[in-house]
Amino acid sequence: MNNAFMNTYKRLPVTFVRGEGSFLFDINGKKYLDFGSGIAVNCLGHNYPPLVRAVTEQAAKYFHVSNYYSSDVSISFAEKLVEAASPLGIKKVFLANSGAEANEGACKLARKYSLLKYGPGRHKIVTLKGSFHGRTITTLAATGQDKFHKDFGPFTEGFLHIECGDIDALDKALDEKTTAGLLIEPIQGESGIIPQSEEFIAAAAELCAKRDILFIVDEIQCGVGRTGTFLAIEQYKDKNGNPIKPDIVTLAKGLAGGVPAGAFLAGEKTSEVLSPGDHGSTFGGNPIAAAAGLVVLKTIQDTEFLSDIVRKGEIIINGLKNHHLVKEVRGKGLIIGLDIEKEAWDVLEAGISRADNSKNQNGLLILSGGVNTLRVLPAYTILESEIDQGLEILSQVLDEV
Repeated sequence: MNNAFMNTYKRLPVTFVRGEGSFLFDINGKKYLDFGSGIAVNCLGHNYPPLVRAVTEQAAKYFHVSNYYSSDVSISFAEKLVEAASPLGIKKVFLANSGAEANEGACKLARKYSLLKYGPGRHKIVTLKGSFHGRTITTLAATGQDKFHKDFGPFTEGFLHIECGDIDALDKALDEKTTAGLLIEPIQGESGIIPQSEEFIAAAAELCAKRDILFIVDEIQCGVGRTGTFLAIEQYKDKNGNPIKPDIVTLAKGLAGGVPAGAFLAGEKTSEVLSPGDHGSTFGGNPIAAAAGLVVLKTIQDTEFLSDIVRKGEIIINGLKNHHLVKEVRGKGLIIGLDIEKEAWDVLEAGISRADNSKNQNGLLILSGGVNTLRVLPAYTILESEIDQGLEILSQVLDEV
């Protein structure tokens, strides 16, 4: 491995040089089926032709324009992004370049909204235990997992973590005198693909609306089509069966198909809160990222394409749930978690080591989501034959480790 890097990652022993569809190839020419898609980033797979064309054509025009000015392609991307989320009441967007940056911006927006309307002291952000919202000092404070906090305090104050699904705790935490916002992942990703219950989300939306506390939805891992709808929150309804309309939505990961991009989207209450100078991002709205993002948005507007995501997810879930070493399978669309009676990291290592050209064996790239939990996050474009191959490899690996 390269000694130039800081020792921040526990890397698996493989170095990739190219990708094609749902496969990656290492420096020795070995082939690996990708069930992780860069942690939900390469949503259209590797080397997807329309994405390659869009990025190449934009790079030939210009790479970057600062936000002192406007960029034609970034304007188009922002308009299409707002249009895609408009059924949920979204009015405007801020383009960023990572999920952590999007979540920080959402917290700033919530605090300014509350300050302008209610004055100082109403700045607390409530999040959930098991959540993951980023690795900056502020988004670590928002993250409800102690393992990420070790060694990095003190953190930005004003965050409170409550148990998932506990409506009584939620009711108590959403104090209208001190709380600016509630930040929730509809499906918690890093803690093992944990969907929120319909009852909990409905209660959260109702309490926030009654108390004018902003309902902020973190869709960084589960959004942009991964569950079979543009946003995962679209699959939840309020207690009267109506769509839930969040005040702020954060996006990243698959937003530009592999080019760094993030965003936070604002609804009716929050779309006019920020003023010039309140927030910024050097690379936010980068033209190359915007060109890639337009391809992603165009692709997932196809209802048949989204239906295929759901169908492929069902194939994977049905193929996993009866394995004797799988204790539970959770998820929606192509964001799936499985608890296993093995160490997850051992499975990751075995999937890598399986690649052997002489035996015509492909390796398998899969993700962990806890000590005994795996995550399956393939590209939306994965073929059924590739799903079958991946499930076969995973079954073999589980039996062997």
